[in-house]
Amino acid sequence: MNKKLQTLLTGCAIAVAASATTVTLMRNDSINRYFEDTEVSGQNDSSGSGVWKVANHPGVENDFTKAAESSINGVVSIKSYATPRSAQQQGQGFSDPFFEFFFGNPYRQQPQQQPKKQEQQPLGLGSGVIISADGYIVTNNHVIDGAERLEITLNDNRTFNATVIGTDPSTDLALIKIDASGLPVIPFGDSDALKVGEWVLAVGNPFGFTSTVTAGIVSAKARSISASTQSRRMGIESYIQTDAAVNPGNSGGALVNLAGELVGINTAIYSQTGNYAGYSFAIPTSIVTKIMTDIKQYGTVQRAVLGIAYQELTPELKKEHDITIVNDGLLVGEVVDRGAAMGAGIKAGDVIIAINDVETHNGAQLMEQINRYRPGDKVKITYVRANKKHNTEVTLFNNQGSTGLVQAANVMNLGCAFKKLSDDTKRNLKISYGVQVAGLKEGKFKDAGIKDGFVILDINNARVNSAEDVEKVYDSIMKSNDEYDKVMFITGLYPTGKKMYYAVDLAD
Repeated sequence: MNKKLQTLLTGCAIAVAASATTVTLMRNDSINRYFEDTEVSGQNDSSGSGVWKVANHPGVENDFTKAAESSINGVVSIKSYATPRSAQQQGQGFSDPFFEFFFGNPYRQQPQQQPKKQEQQPLGLGSGVIISADGYIVTNNHVIDGAERLEITLNDNRTFNATVIGTDPSTDLALIKIDASGLPVIPFGDSDALKVGEWVLAVGNPFGFTSTVTAGIVSAKARSISASTQSRRMGIESYIQTDAAVNPGNSGGALVNLAGELVGINTAIYSQTGNYAGYSFAIPTSIVTKIMTDIKQYGTVQRAVLGIAYQELTPELKKEHDITIVNDGLLVGEVVDRGAAMGAGIKAGDVIIAINDVETHNGAQLMEQINRYRPGDKVKITYVRANKKHNTEVTLFNNQGSTGLVQAANVMNLGCAFKKLSDDTKRNLKISYGVQVAGLKEGKFKDAGIKDGFVILDINNARVNSAEDVEKVYDSIMKSNDEYDKVMFITGLYPTGKKMYYAVDLAD
């Protein structure tokens, strides 16, 4: 039976399972000496539970307790809340364009007819990691997605409401902030330095059990899991795979090394049931650091683009292309016209084997390396052509085909960042223009019910094709002296093809 990879669900009933204890052997010298000096029973206990007995030893405890004690205060519990609303109430979106044409905007003209406010209800539960003493917290996007209110509980039981600073659905990361100071911070470690077989701890709040620590080893690095699921598509995947027990509620929690340093954000599990079944996956800090810095500094993620289509090298492709000097890498199938790779001389048929001297054996490793950089950065590409190795310097582009940094639109109260439509999106939706919502925080767009991924086609009957177009329409509307004219009537599509109409009230 095929197993499904499932995102750690936020909010689920507590499941009670039979407890089992596993004896694990640590690699370091103190533990080796421990097993030389300690008698290990080769028989199960009399209860028949399958537990193998090993006497306690201070060396085992200390190796884990140091990391646990130094990190547990830096992990928070996140409860999300939302108000139940009908489809039409939710986001003030119109599914029928004729409704607005004949009856106008009821949300602007008839505020007295708004339904009574309903109480917010729990939406989900997850974890987060404090990354600065002044209240910045990193978590998973799926933990906070759709929430109207976020309640943060620290390990000392203090509670705060959080504000969403920015999100990046393609990496499933989000940055939120609470109004606090002097908070305990987990220092960032080097996820690149992790070795397969190394001990790590997962810290979080599974099933609502706060401050839970589990241990495991790094099972694999640069793991791509998109091929294992059809329910969730991620833009970037290069996970740390571990066997530390991770369950619903752990999402957004910390993966730390034995020095108590943050090396990953726990994100997903591989399971049939939604509960831990042996493997869990964390986003490495090499990705987290860059995404969080971009959101804080630019309001949106600066995603670099190499400008190629590729396949992972297989024995069949090696034989077909007569490649003999390497066994793996990325075979370039297509080079984007006037893109970054083409400008550096890379051609179809080349095999990329390293970026800045870091080997790229698979697509996950390639994407991880490229996404450490911003548009305009230069990287060294090592590739094979005609069974000879070559190096070239590539200046990376943004997804709009230039080397400039992408700024969020200068309309801060909209709370939205935008990106240029990809050719795939245009083809799938059968459109030739538009601009896509690439990130939301608290603001007018989120209040209106607009979601990440929504493709805006027209605003007030004017076509939009970029963030600058949105800004021009916004500026034009805000120049009006009539408060009743300060409304954006937006037409667009979701990636599913569903057409939606939104009325975004810009009046104070």
